[in-house]
Amino acid sequence: MRTLFRRLLLLFCILRYGARLLWLAAPQDHKLHWFATLVKNMHESEGTRASLHRALPRLGPLASAFAESLGEHPELAMHTLHDAIDAVSHLEAPLTPEQSGQVLQAAFGRPLAELFAEIDLVPVQSGFAEQIHAARLAMPESGHTDVTIKLLRMQQVQQIGDEAALLRWAARLIEKFSPAARRLRMHALAESFTADILRRFDPRAEAANLSQSGRHFERDTRLVVPDVIWDLVTPSTLVTQRVDTLAATDIDGLHAHRVNVARLAAHIVEVIAQQAFEHGFFHAALDARRVRVSIEPATLGRLVLADFSIMSSLSAPEREFFVHGATALFAQDYGRIADMHREAGHVPQSTRTEVLEAELRRRSEAHFAADTHERSASGLLQHLLGAAHAFDGDVSPRLAAAQHSLAQAESLARMLHPSVDTWLIAKETLGEIARKDLDHRGWIKHLSQELPHLAHIAPRLPQLVMRALQQHHDRHRPQFDTAAWAHELEREYRRTRVLLWACVVCGGLLGVGAMCLVH
Repeated sequence: MRTLFRRLLLLFCILRYGARLLWLAAPQDHKLHWFATLVKNMHESEGTRASLHRALPRLGPLASAFAESLGEHPELAMHTLHDAIDAVSHLEAPLTPEQSGQVLQAAFGRPLAELFAEIDLVPVQSGFAEQIHAARLAMPESGHTDVTIKLLRMQQVQQIGDEAALLRWAARLIEKFSPAARRLRMHALAESFTADILRRFDPRAEAANLSQSGRHFERDTRLVVPDVIWDLVTPSTLVTQRVDTLAATDIDGLHAHRVNVARLAAHIVEVIAQQAFEHGFFHAALDARRVRVSIEPATLGRLVLADFSIMSSLSAPEREFFVHGATALFAQDYGRIADMHREAGHVPQSTRTEVLEAELRRRSEAHFAADTHERSASGLLQHLLGAAHAFDGDVSPRLAAAQHSLAQAESLARMLHPSVDTWLIAKETLGEIARKDLDHRGWIKHLSQELPHLAHIAPRLPQLVMRALQQHHDRHRPQFDTAAWAHELEREYRRTRVLLWACVVCGGLLGVGAMCLVH
């Protein structure tokens, strides 16, 4: 019903401000000719198009900004969706202090004086559908008293939901008339957009993302992940530990607080690379606005990433493809990358290895020929994914988003410290992740992932063995002697038991000998 009302509202705006007025202004006897001439002149006029561009954001702010950013970066549709919301944040004013107090009290279900010793009802930051407040808890929670409250303005959240529904309707309508739209599966893409955008306005999901990222970087001295005050998380509020920060782009402020900018620049590339390609859980819309630096004495100079609602994840095969493909690309092993593309299904199986290898070499060699300070690791790694497009192939949009986040981190690092060698930092970080996958740490990790499955399989092993033996006996009845095989199996069992007891006795003797030597 809301979507239908939204469509009718747009139609009403068109009729009220345009079509009816034009119809009345047209000559009585030559309306069609007059309309044709008017449309032609409007199409050729720069001023008319500019006026229409200014009018569209009022009719559909999210859809208009999304269409503009999607036209510039079609390969990063999910990323541009969040850019569209950021672009229209100035269109909505924050709640007044009185309204903020009423909404917060209703959200928490208790008087604010019982929860907070101090709260600033004037937001310190405001977006299209959320605003940020600073407060101090009446009673410390998890050792924290100073907190940040993120409050959702549900009316704007509802408007975004309505526009997302309108986007799905338009995508379904376009698919009926456009073969290209059906090939791109625009309606399924719009459904994915809707799910992703609604997760952005889910405080509980953002709190879970914060907690998960905190576990990934626990005791890491490069990054600060604010703790969540879970008792105050509601469908419209998120309360977290407050960390005094400066924007990463505030170079003068960082120097004033004696922050090591060169080390900070290196940490940005390392942390983002580890987020995406070691943990497989990363910021999907990273830019300079979402990177801040702690200026508190205990955590001075550490990174503080914002907007944990805009997260994405890589599957294990996607993460392994990028990590090992990147190490092969840095080593200029194009044949291995070509095989990995075909095995991952990024290109048709009929694609010849030497042709894909030549395409990768053509795209990448220019990066190795450039001077060290001009090399771009993210630019090189973009060809790891883009080479598949030349063969009518495709890679996961999540991989493109992860590569884009790494590119943003590299750009920000160079802006902070132009002489930082982001090429070497990315190469060493991805190489270390690849080594972890291949050495004993990777073996232990894979074993720990398989143990839960083994717990279910182990009790069924005797039954599975007997079934396999019965099937083997049925297939080879004339040549197979079950009794002899059972006798041999029993003998091997006795040998294994004797060997195990020998190991136990030897281990005990060694332990006793070690104790005697110690004393």
